[in-house]
Amino acid sequence: MIRADILAESVPFFDGRTPLTRKEFESQLREKGKVYHIFHPFNVMLNTGKATPEQIRFWVANRFYYQIAIPIKDAAIMANCPDRNVRRGWVQRILDHDGFEYGLPNGEKLMDEGGIEAWIRLGVATGLTREEIVDLRHVLPAVRYSVDAYINFARRAPWQEAVCSSLTELFAPDIHKQRLATWPEHYPWIESSGLQYFRNRTSQAPRDVIQGLNLTLEYFNTRALQERALEILKFKLDILWAMNDAMGQHYGITA
Repeated sequence: MIRADILAESVPFFDGRTPLTRKEFESQLREKGKVYHIFHPFNVMLNTGKATPEQIRFWVANRFYYQIAIPIKDAAIMANCPDRNVRRGWVQRILDHDGFEYGLPNGEKLMDEGGIEAWIRLGVATGLTREEIVDLRHVLPAVRYSVDAYINFARRAPWQEAVCSSLTELFAPDIHKQRLATWPEHYPWIESSGLQYFRNRTSQAPRDVIQGLNLTLEYFNTRALQERALEILKFKLDILWAMNDAMGQHYGITA
């Protein structure tokens, strides 16, 4: 269940307790991966080859709403962050998803269409049309609610807390590698080019983890703040789980 009161919590800066060491704190953050949505029955169905083409299409269509929210979330973090050095590093995430185009002095252009476009290509490869992906007609209300809750948190929370909420990326490389390892065998009807998003993220996500994790370990340096960080990460994990709950209930889970 997604915590509705996650923004309302007041955390004392220091309450006299000994903080966890950085190693202990990082270990507890990583321990939260036990409830990452890679273990949700709906995702297990997808990665074990039991999903129907329709279930795959609607998963892609619903996840698209999350994909387009990622750069919005990252822009909110940057807008709330006064540290230029942090912003300089964090902006790469927006470029990764929205894409970019730079004009070079020789007149040539350096261009990357970005992750959102790669996700659209995934949808088209599964049989969806571009129009039905981008107009969000298939997005379930519960998925929309979950994603909107995440954006709202990123906009209203201190930027360090919003950074912490991004740490589900600690566990993301595994899920992308799993899809790349299993989908070509289970779903050979999906063109290999449609899986490019997952290939891109296997290199991008580890880089993002380093920045987000270092910022979290540095800022959340009292026991109370560390416990707050663990609650925030659980909140984000709950959002991803709730999205899969909604899709599993609506589209079914093939045994």
